[in-house]
Amino acid sequence: MAEAYPHFELTPTLDADIAAAAARVRAARHVVALTGAGLSVESGIPPFRGPGGLWTTYGEPPMDGYQRFLEDPKAAWEARLNPKKEPWLAGLSETLGRAKPNDGHRALAELEADGRLACTITQNIDGLHGQAGSRAVAEIHGNYSLLRCLGCTRRFAGDELAVDPANLPPACPDCGEMVKGDTVQFGEPIPQDVLRRCYEEVGRCDVMIVAGTSATVFPAADFPMEVLRGGGTVIEVNPLPSELTPLATVALQGPGGEILARLLDHVRNPSAQLEEGRA
Repeated sequence: MAEAYPHFELTPTLDADIAAAAARVRAARHVVALTGAGLSVESGIPPFRGPGGLWTTYGEPPMDGYQRFLEDPKAAWEARLNPKKEPWLAGLSETLGRAKPNDGHRALAELEADGRLACTITQNIDGLHGQAGSRAVAEIHGNYSLLRCLGCTRRFAGDELAVDPANLPPACPDCGEMVKGDTVQFGEPIPQDVLRRCYEEVGRCDVMIVAGTSATVFPAADFPMEVLRGGGTVIEVNPLPSELTPLATVALQGPGGEILARLLDHVRNPSAQLEEGRA
């Protein structure tokens, strides 16, 4: 939760802003969340770049990863099945495998369960929203634990698809096309089914909660702008100001776990008061 931001303090002023944001959520017709890497930092997943970043530590994946896959899918699958051959892949798998949802993921799942949140669009590949209980999730960049057919886009989880190391790459049992990991690689287009769903949700959205992302990478960068252009509300939740901050209808500065959990409190109980001693 706030362990990644030990100096955070929920002040009465900030709590009042969260309450105001919650009032907009309660009054909304169609709320959509957009999340990014910042939310998963609180689950122990470092960002990709910068000091301590996954790619800084283990090396970056190839910038032409999707092209390499298409040219030699057998070799790509062998690397997937033996990740120690690729340090960046092994490091990513190990880090994501031990991560658990934090209070921010759980708060969004609860908002969905309460009928207040229609969909969560995430740029993260860690699958933590699903682990937290969210069901309506659009994973723009895929999910590291799933497989996807390049033909019909069907996803496969766990042992749902038998993978024979002697017969790679595996084929989709539905359409016979090649199957790869669901994670969107460099050079790979975002799957059309996910992109279509994102635009459908954004088109209906009148309140968007943007958590843990500066929303500067397309197509996600345009989603909050589209909501604002349509006269909707954008609620930003970030520990630090971003390029979106001056444009947001409400900007809530602090760790996603703390802020989203408190937002949930206010949505459920409009008269919720800041606990004694938290100011």
